[in-house]
Amino acid sequence: MAFIRATGKHRRASRTARSTRNIAGIATLAASGVVASVASPALAATDEARTQDTGLQQAVVLGDELANRIEAQADAQQADAEAAAARAKAEAVAKKQAEEAQRRAEAARKKAKAEREAKERAAREAERKRLNAFVAPIAGSYVSTAYKASSSLWSSGSHTGIDFHAASGTSVHAVGAGTVVEAGWGGSYGNNIVIKMNDGTYTQYGHLSSISVSVGESVTPGKQIGLSGATGNVTGPHLHFEARTTPDYGSDIDPIAYLRAHGVNV
Repeated sequence: MAFIRATGKHRRASRTARSTRNIAGIATLAASGVVASVASPALAATDEARTQDTGLQQAVVLGDELANRIEAQADAQQADAEAAAARAKAEAVAKKQAEEAQRRAEAARKKAKAEREAKERAAREAERKRLNAFVAPIAGSYVSTAYKASSSLWSSGSHTGIDFHAASGTSVHAVGAGTVVEAGWGGSYGNNIVIKMNDGTYTQYGHLSSISVSVGESVTPGKQIGLSGATGNVTGPHLHFEARTTPDYGSDIDPIAYLRAHGVNV
């Protein structure tokens, strides 16, 4: 690295220039008669003066050499100081860049973590909504016999559930999340399934041609649990659906109101 001397600083004159000036000064004194008047009293003094002049010149030369050494040391010290300052500046810049890189990396890590946590929360919320959602027991069907309809076909004299129109072999789904508490023959209900829902209520599915779940099994909304049929006390294939407060017959509640309260359009 090259160092440029600051403006206004001037180097001492070179040894040759200083010596030349010294000799020129002595010559000027001689020409004016000063040296001659001092040396004129005796010829013997000439040799002594010459010796003194020689010593003076040697002293001047030694002084110049000492001054040059001191100046060279000063220049070296200044160069070292400038180099140290440059190194300190470079180290400060490198440290700042490293801190900035670390800051960006930490910010990126926090952003990635926040995005990951947001996705996880969204997934949990979607799963929660899915598990809390309700669906119709048979997709695209309609109610063919209403709740509490009167007829001698039922031992109680009125319908304890609703019937969904369905050909035999149509997929029957759990209306919501819960646990199967009954799966098998149910007397006049034929093959039936009773599910304890997660909200503590119960749903029942009757007259099935087949059952595809077992007691103790957990189900989710829309899971196929069997196929519709005409088993038990029926006049034709359909799905009998009940909402209950207990798993037992006689605890029925309005299934239309139940499904609508859970967002099912029936």
